[in-house]
Amino acid sequence: MSILALLIPLSLLFLVGAGIAFFWAVDHDQFDDMETPRLLPLADADPDDSRENKDDS
Repeated sequence: MSILALLIPLSLLFLVGAGIAFFWAVDHDQFDDMETPRLLPLADADPDDSRENKDDS
């Protein structure tokens, strides 16, 4: 039971830290553009760059 005296305040401290981190991210516009990051892996690479990489190896 004495471990609960440590774990409960520790979990509350973690919860407060997560809340602060979330509100900081919202305040600093981290969630403004939700469309572009998911499309970046689908973008084709420049064909000229791929040929240069093959010649170097």
